[in-house]
Amino acid sequence: MPGTADTAGMPRKDGAELGSGAERSSLAARLDVVDVLRGFALMALFLVHVIESYELFWAGEKPGLITDVVFALFMGKSFSLLALCFGFSFFILMDRAAQRGQDFTARFAWRLLILEGIGFLHALIYRGDIMQTLAAIGFVLLLFNRIRSNAVLLGGAALCLAGPSLIVQLVAGAMGAGWANAPAQSSVDPGMPIYLGGDLWQVLRINIWAGQQSKYWFFLEYGRMVQILGLYLLGLVLGRTNFFGDLAKSRAWRPSALVVAGLLAVLLFLGREPAREAFAGLKLGLGANRAFWALINMWLDLAGTAFWALLVIALYDGPARRLVQPLAAPGRLTLTYYILQSAVFVPIFYQYGLGKYDDWDAATRLWIGLGAIAVQIVAAHWWLARFQYGPIEWIWRALTYLRRDVPFRRRDRAPAR
Repeated sequence: MPGTADTAGMPRKDGAELGSGAERSSLAARLDVVDVLRGFALMALFLVHVIESYELFWAGEKPGLITDVVFALFMGKSFSLLALCFGFSFFILMDRAAQRGQDFTARFAWRLLILEGIGFLHALIYRGDIMQTLAAIGFVLLLFNRIRSNAVLLGGAALCLAGPSLIVQLVAGAMGAGWANAPAQSSVDPGMPIYLGGDLWQVLRINIWAGQQSKYWFFLEYGRMVQILGLYLLGLVLGRTNFFGDLAKSRAWRPSALVVAGLLAVLLFLGREPAREAFAGLKLGLGANRAFWALINMWLDLAGTAFWALLVIALYDGPARRLVQPLAAPGRLTLTYYILQSAVFVPIFYQYGLGKYDDWDAATRLWIGLGAIAVQIVAAHWWLARFQYGPIEWIWRALTYLRRDVPFRRRDRAPAR
């Protein structure tokens, strides 16, 4: 999954890893909490996918308590956490290379191209793939990394997370601009009829391009592209300031920030519908109304993202660490798990497979999702006791360095993380 860092540096020809044992130990401790965060985000995103039957829920929405609660808690928040972790992992890779006296820019660009390819193959199965988008925006991050001022980067992150593209749409819509008030392009979905009734070949064919269009229009029309960049920049700054490496420095303010983030999320959730109705009463036009609703939901997602991140960190940084520590293992297999989840569950829900999207009620999907999460956590620990990487993580790493001798099986010596 995007965001998984190569924490041990480039392999030597003899298969050993660069860096002393002390350096590896320090880096391992530094990344463990990020692995936990990434694992939490991945499992939360998976639960959302199962509850929405890998997007088929939206063909004929059946709202209910379970779907409403899961979507309110995790939809948009889990995705944002993964983007934040991507920005941090970018820092780790660039920083490790800099410590070796190397510029990792070209290799990271190659790494992003490989991720684009992996994402393309995954998107043939599940058009909701996010890897291609994360990889594409990662190229922009390479440019921002040249800025050495953290204050400038934080300013850029704040601007991106404020929703500038949505604000422009809101103003343009209120001023009567035709492009802003036109129906949303993302509402046109030629892929859904195929997912509901097509065979495997039809699904693969539609997902090459036509089925992807509504997703990319959604990313553009609802400010998701700019939001991802803002989260990347924030993750980069968190890496530069050693936020995850020295949690003691933030213990004084994190509890207050957790409360503020939680309260803000609750207020936005409870107030968004009244706010939408009040804004619609201003009669500023379809485009302004749509942009306003998207802004409120973006800010709600960001507040929820901050809440979950701070809560998981608080649990990790205290006596309750054992509650979240098991998530570190799936967090190190995010790319493999993200693809495997789709490979297993898309055929379960889609018509070319078992077609269960309309047979399983929300309670059934919830229990199946929670059971699958438990299995994934246990399986991740079993796998990492024997192997250093997930299979797709290993392929990604080997292609990044154009080497086949990257260690895969775990040895008795101190393993690479």
